[in-house]
Amino acid sequence: MQAELFAVSIERLRGGSIRERQKTPSRTESKLPSAPHYLLRDRDGSYGERFQETASWLGIHEVLTAPQSPWQNAYVERLIGSIRRECLDHVIVVNETGLRRILKSYFDYYERTRTHLSLDKDAPISRSVPPEIGRIVEVPQVGGLHHRYERIAA
Repeated sequence: MQAELFAVSIERLRGGSIRERQKTPSRTESKLPSAPHYLLRDRDGSYGERFQETASWLGIHEVLTAPQSPWQNAYVERLIGSIRRECLDHVIVVNETGLRRILKSYFDYYERTRTHLSLDKDAPISRSVPPEIGRIVEVPQVGGLHHRYERIAA
């Protein structure tokens, strides 16, 4: 089973940068066996020297996209666009805790409910086939922004 990882930087809400807020692992911690070998990223200035040092310490090789070339990281650009269009454009974020709760709810929706054309209109975490008879009920998700419909057996 392939593990999925969603990482969203929200540090700019406080006016800070990733470099200022990043938690540096202690030298006594061993390198994570599940850490990726490569990190494909853009040239955003928020990835400062401290971020690069930490990535290097964890054994992660950074691969930079060409300047002003978002198409070189199309999957991430598509995901960020989906998060903005389907979620963040419709809510007012008050604080970091609220944003984290909203994004966690959206990611659950994205993986378990939202249909993807590349998966033949299935979700990344496949859904079971509902029974043929019974009442259909609406299940709100992402705070009511999206809905899932389920058939309850009679």
